[in-house]
Amino acid sequence: MKIVEVEAMVLRQPEVRLIGDGTQDCCIVKVKTDEGIVGIGESQTSPFVIKAIIDAPDSHVRSRGLARIILGEDPFNVERIWQKMYSETSVYGRRGVVIHAMSAIDMALYDIMGKALGIPVYKLLGGKFRDKVKAYASTLMPEAEEEAVKEVIRWVEKGFKAVKVGWGPLGHSVEQDYRFMKACRKAVGDDVDLMVDIGYGGDRRKAFELARLLEELNIYFLEEPLSPDDLDGFAELSSRVDIRIATGEKETTYFGFRDLIERGKVDVIQPDISRVGGFTEAKKIASLASAKGALCIPHCWSTDILVASTLHFIVSQPEIPYLEFCVWPTPLRRFVAKDPIECVDGYVRVPEGPGLGIELNEKIVEQFRVA
Repeated sequence: MKIVEVEAMVLRQPEVRLIGDGTQDCCIVKVKTDEGIVGIGESQTSPFVIKAIIDAPDSHVRSRGLARIILGEDPFNVERIWQKMYSETSVYGRRGVVIHAMSAIDMALYDIMGKALGIPVYKLLGGKFRDKVKAYASTLMPEAEEEAVKEVIRWVEKGFKAVKVGWGPLGHSVEQDYRFMKACRKAVGDDVDLMVDIGYGGDRRKAFELARLLEELNIYFLEEPLSPDDLDGFAELSSRVDIRIATGEKETTYFGFRDLIERGKVDVIQPDISRVGGFTEAKKIASLASAKGALCIPHCWSTDILVASTLHFIVSQPEIPYLEFCVWPTPLRRFVAKDPIECVDGYVRVPEGPGLGIELNEKIVEQFRVA
């Protein structure tokens, strides 16, 4: 079997707002083979940039477009292909958006292998520890305290035993952040795990003050209270507070997560399968986290392509407690797959079909495709 074509498709809803919602657009990648098997993947990042990286013509031996690098390769040679993509983009890659693009291709290769063998991806990853995964409802923080309480209650009443609120007004005022979360905790009681996502912090003093206040509310983790590059700040914060400190959705490769764990001393790492380097790199990151005593809870805020991929990855690992389940109701989040993945009583089942176990809704792809 050989790879004969790589198609990068940009999907985008008509109106895109500057809010913390990554489901307003996406880049879906199809990797096609000479045997007619097509694998799908996605990258949850700036989709036009991903398409440019995949479609780019060759510049020279270490500055090539990804499609040209992998044409003619056997899709089962995933490690070889990953290293080839990494090496032959090393002038402009090695981190960031090139790894995001590689993630979509790697995801599609696993989908191809699973379809060719007639098995789900989790079996390619070593098998499964469980059939379903506990999910936390991941939503954006409303602007008003009363609305924040209603939002949290809404998802608890739908069966979730954990809820994360993020972005929105968070990070501007320590007093307000604490007040909002105190009200949410009072509303749902002590049996629900609550998570807080600042989105992109920066001020160490505010981060320390907020973490101290949130300790008394039994918050499950505090996410991204500092800049993702402030490794010294993360190390200091983690050593001074009892609340778990989480970060990593913006990080790529094993090397980036090695720094977060060893230098940043973070308690929870959050690799995103569609950004970190796909399954091939995520496996290595999870092994590192386990060896170093860090908790791994992947970031997952995009279409059902990413949700399915994350489920396959989680069930193949022994120690991942939660799936992040984005409940934001955009069409790309909900309807890219013909049969949307649902959360029932706080749990999500891993797809059991060949490959990723989902099929694209081509009508939605056609409706929202812009490039």
